[in-house]
Amino acid sequence: MSTTEQALKERIKELTCLYEVSSIIGNSNAKLLEDTLRAIAFSLKNAFQYPEKTEIVISIEQLLISTHASCTSPDENLMIESKISIFNENKGQLIAYSEASNFEQINFLNEEQLLLDNVAIKIGSLLERIEIQKNETSLKRQMERADRLGILGEITAGIAHELNTPLANILGFAELLKDDLSAKSESTEDIDKIIQNAIFSREVVKKLMFFACEMPQEKKRVNIVPNIKNAINLLDATFRKEQVKYIVKIEEEELWLRADPIQLTQIIFNLLINAIYFSPKNGLVTIEAKSTKKDIVLMISDEGKGFVTEDLDKIFQPFFTTKPTGDGSGLGLSVVHGIVASHKGSIVAENNKNKGAIFTITLPKD
Repeated sequence: MSTTEQALKERIKELTCLYEVSSIIGNSNAKLLEDTLRAIAFSLKNAFQYPEKTEIVISIEQLLISTHASCTSPDENLMIESKISIFNENKGQLIAYSEASNFEQINFLNEEQLLLDNVAIKIGSLLERIEIQKNETSLKRQMERADRLGILGEITAGIAHELNTPLANILGFAELLKDDLSAKSESTEDIDKIIQNAIFSREVVKKLMFFACEMPQEKKRVNIVPNIKNAINLLDATFRKEQVKYIVKIEEEELWLRADPIQLTQIIFNLLINAIYFSPKNGLVTIEAKSTKKDIVLMISDEGKGFVTEDLDKIFQPFFTTKPTGDGSGLGLSVVHGIVASHKGSIVAENNKNKGAIFTITLPKD
């Protein structure tokens, strides 16, 4: 067999694998997770140049799936791997390896590493979807809540769940189609747009889950002062570009509470971006934080136009925005509300006494 024929044969195997993995994931659910991962592992094994010499291991926290019956530990010199990320956190590994005891060392192809990376991304997307599915029981309990935002959160989470599966399929098959096209083909630009928009839509779904208080958390003791300063530093260039000033009024160096540090930063970041957007040139954004006996209180205010009275009841609803079309998704404040609610805190939006708007967040210390 010629080199060209061999390369074509290997490429067909890789594309077949990607199609099989997308199909397996599209029909999967939480109850069949182990069977799904095992099917993915064997499909991936068959796509390698030397399937009889290659074993696949999927390791995710307490779960270990292997195509080798003995689940032996691979030699680092005889393996390639990809990280499996869930909600942007490294949660496991996808490994391909050959056994030194039975076979001569084989050199994995660059295309095989790319294949491993693509499948790892697909596994991560599957696990994200399952994490969302696991929250459905919690959603049913929340149906008893009478307040409008609570009920809206339940509906939103259900919609997000229903969107997640078709989005995963769109992304998977678009990537498969792109791999099947020539790199120089004009069609690849259109495929890239499909992939980019599918990824953007998936991020919208994640934000909806934040609003519904259904995102996983890792709460720990956090000093909020560095989080505030870090968020300001990240946005310093934006403040200067928009010609908006800021002032920080925090007397204490340490304000401790129990919270998810990433989500805490997201609260501050989203509110500051919102304040900058509505601030006039040379306007002032004020960031204040203080401690009470039981709570940490954070206040962010601007010197913009403030709120129209009828908008105050809708300000935290998903997709509601006072920004012009195209300037905002209407999800920033709903995400903030969802995070605050999941921390058993409260957030109030109101007009400042002088001018502009002020957001007051109260978070329990414990």
